[in-house]
Amino acid sequence: MNDSDFFSVDRLVEFGMGMAVAQQMIQSMNQTMHNMHVPGAMNTMSSPSSDYYAVVNGDRIGPLTNAEMLKLVENKSINRYTYMWKPGMANWQIAEELPEVLKLVALLPPPIPKTNHES
Repeated sequence: MNDSDFFSVDRLVEFGMGMAVAQQMIQSMNQTMHNMHVPGAMNTMSSPSSDYYAVVNGDRIGPLTNAEMLKLVENKSINRYTYMWKPGMANWQIAEELPEVLKLVALLPPPIPKTNHES
């Protein structure tokens, strides 16, 4: 095997390094595309803040982050009948009609089971 042979060790190492660099570039581009926000476009990408508003005890609260909404769902301040709204929506809708809110409910652990040993 000589140095000009396609299967020479130097060529294989060069090819492997080229593939590794290409994979890193693709991963970086995918991350950039995932985090990109185009003003005026209806981006479907998730964001750390949900920007939902809710009607709780007759008062409008928000904008709420996902973590804040999760706490309100957990302490039952937000339930399936709670009116919710976020920018881009024409009207207030009840929480059970909003898949993003229902997804948060699914993240809550179930109630702790009661055992006979508890008083």
